[in-house]
Amino acid sequence: MPRLPDSEITRSRPWRRAAAPERILLIRLQALGDLVITLPYAWALRRRLPQTRIELLTREEVAAAGRAVPFFDAVHVVGGGRSTARQIVAALRLVPDLARRRFDVVADLQNNHVSRLLRRLLRPEAWSAFDRFSPLSAGERTRIALEAAGLALAPITSGLPLREPDAGLARLAEAGLSPDEPVVVLNPAGAWPSRHWPIENYAAFARLWRARRRGHFVVLGLPALRPRIAALKEQLGETLVDLTGRTSFAEAFSIVAHAELVVTEDSGLMHMAWVSGTPTLALFGSSRADWSRPLGNSRCLNSGDLECGACMEAECRFGDVRCLARYTPERIVGEAEDLLGRVTTRASAIEGGGAAS
Repeated sequence: MPRLPDSEITRSRPWRRAAAPERILLIRLQALGDLVITLPYAWALRRRLPQTRIELLTREEVAAAGRAVPFFDAVHVVGGGRSTARQIVAALRLVPDLARRRFDVVADLQNNHVSRLLRRLLRPEAWSAFDRFSPLSAGERTRIALEAAGLALAPITSGLPLREPDAGLARLAEAGLSPDEPVVVLNPAGAWPSRHWPIENYAAFARLWRARRRGHFVVLGLPALRPRIAALKEQLGETLVDLTGRTSFAEAFSIVAHAELVVTEDSGLMHMAWVSGTPTLALFGSSRADWSRPLGNSRCLNSGDLECGACMEAECRFGDVRCLARYTPERIVGEAEDLLGRVTTRASAIEGGGAAS
């Protein structure tokens, strides 16, 4: 018998009581971007159920994303790094405390070995499991999973509230930027070479942008980015503010939320941008845009039109990352200006977001 897509299999036991559940646990364990994608849907759940206690369970390495927003009543962390075996051991240590909390609903937004084990051990009255395979955006699959658990949501929007909305402004001031100066965040942070727009293209884009509009460029992110950022800094000089490895998560989230525009490869910071409502121009090379494209105030230029597109390979088989190199700096300037002209509010509605535009 052929395997049915997960979306066609009932993977839930919905909450059926008339009264709202008192305690809900959301489980999302994986990479930073995956957790950030979840946040607008958790915010919609919080607005619909203001009296319900909503808690998050996530990996230790990305827990700062859950703590950066004010709508979780608690954030629980699982250690173990990226080892499934160590994660299971760490998760089992959490079970006694989590069980005492008597969650009415557990929404498993990860659906892997660790999260399924936890959900079964906690024995909630209602539960649902994330669809891992359908060609829908991760955000849409998050919505489906929450509603499958019997949880109605308020309208889903970007423009998330932050616990420390101005946390990053001091960093910008230290760099000599005034609060009213437009900032464009450049984010050459794709995890693989097949996700990289050429650094010389970022530099050319910045020079073209500065010839048309005022402002500075900022780069954020982990220290691993420094070799690429050093090459960009060499070309842009003082117009580029390098904060690589120098911000907390809360500060980076704040800077992204205050930015005029983010030009980005597929990464966790890209998702921080669109959930903030910041106009986000995403450049997708080998990534699957149907799964991870930004939603809200965004535009995604992707490789889906190519025969080799969305290959998910770390290295380009042709050696030239042609799916990204074809996007000229002039094209990106035009796309960015058009995107800015269409954005009217940071709190924009987030629709299903299936195929990329």
